[in-house]
Amino acid sequence: MELYRLTIHELRDLIQQGQVSPVEVVQNLFIRIGQVEERIQAYNTLTPRTALAFAKKFEDMLVRKEKVPPLAGIPLAIKDLICTKGVATTCSSKILENYIPPYNATVVNRLNAAGCVMLGKTNMDEFAMGSSTENSAFKKTKNPWCLDCVPGGSSGGSAAAVAADMCAGALGSDTGGSVRQPAGFCGITALKPTYGRVSRFGLVAFASSLDQIGPMTKDVRDAAILLRTFAGHDPLDSTSANLPVPDYEGALAGEIAGLRIGTPKEYFIPGMHPEVESAIDQAILVLEGLGAVRERVSLPHTDYAVATYYLVATAEASSNLARYDGVKYGYRTPQSAHLIDMYMKTRREGFGPEVKRRIILGTYALSAGYYDAYYLKALKVRTLIRQDFTEAFKRCDVIVTPTSPTPPFRFDEKIDDPLQMYLEDIFTISANLAGVPGINVNCGFTKSGLPIGLQIIGRPFDEQTILKVAHAFEQATDWHTQRPWL
Repeated sequence: MELYRLTIHELRDLIQQGQVSPVEVVQNLFIRIGQVEERIQAYNTLTPRTALAFAKKFEDMLVRKEKVPPLAGIPLAIKDLICTKGVATTCSSKILENYIPPYNATVVNRLNAAGCVMLGKTNMDEFAMGSSTENSAFKKTKNPWCLDCVPGGSSGGSAAAVAADMCAGALGSDTGGSVRQPAGFCGITALKPTYGRVSRFGLVAFASSLDQIGPMTKDVRDAAILLRTFAGHDPLDSTSANLPVPDYEGALAGEIAGLRIGTPKEYFIPGMHPEVESAIDQAILVLEGLGAVRERVSLPHTDYAVATYYLVATAEASSNLARYDGVKYGYRTPQSAHLIDMYMKTRREGFGPEVKRRIILGTYALSAGYYDAYYLKALKVRTLIRQDFTEAFKRCDVIVTPTSPTPPFRFDEKIDDPLQMYLEDIFTISANLAGVPGINVNCGFTKSGLPIGLQIIGRPFDEQTILKVAHAFEQATDWHTQRPWL
């Protein structure tokens, strides 16, 4: 049996019923990785020994008829900026190439407690700064649907690993679209939770007021299962919301008839790729066919979202990345004349060009004489963007948009034009600025066979509604069942 093709919920049921063993599942996934990893380049690190040992423990429990955790033996991949005790966490950066954390992120501890097995750490844009995974210091991950195209970013390794059946599911992080955009490019499901729904403890910080960890999976049910597993309050994260976690999988049942879907005029604009626009129009018709009611809404400050994001995010990055100075951990230049020279050479040699660009932008925005003109003004506009969503949700239950204005693009097509690259996230950034949840589902393909993503955005802490709508769409179509030929 090709176990690597199965979803998390399918594997869960087979393992719990004793039809397959956790070791058999993990071995099957590593065989698959061996078959396609050389072409895809999704992983920075693989952990076969510890993964098989973990799976063997659950297999022995099942043999003894002992109760095992709900996701015992489920093989997952973890983005390489989520701390894993004893396993390298590099952020795909030279400056952390040899960093091995002495602790786990909270989400990793919760997945371990549920029985999940980590297969390895996935490639990404360095420090999550990018939309194509071309900014990794180590390798360029390929899109499984077309090896000449990017997988999106920054969670491109996780997205490609899921799409290529090299894991049952994965974790990514989303600061401005970094789970949703690569999911759209790779034809999978990915959810960015409400800010505060998931603990950030152990997530290496890019922009602390925007970052959120999210599940990347083969279908909506799997996203609901993983989110329920690791969401919830964490005393180690002061921004973690102390709210009960709903039964997301249970929320998938039921009709969406009468539910109001908002379509913001600012997201359906001239210049969007015609095949993307057509696929989104067809997806909205599917939802209307299920009884949902379309409402025209407006998010009037959308035009300012990209500029606002690249002031807030870079300012926070400038502050967060100041810790990489070659003193306490990470890379240190081998030759320096004095302390200041060591700082400067370490950062110049350790950071890639995109990370340097954002640190410089953020430092400038925070500098004396420019703080009020740039950063403070961006914070005020961020408040207006959040208010736009509050007003829109008075007229609708969810907002439906494209995930990206274009299908996957080819390598090197935009890497030398930062502005064009930044515009790839134009439809996802606002949800991070407002702190609201959003999910991507596959809604079709271009004529050349490249995936197209549909984004569904919800009210704060209302992940169950966007999961319900996404699941209803998924059940009415078969886009999510299609896999790339490798």
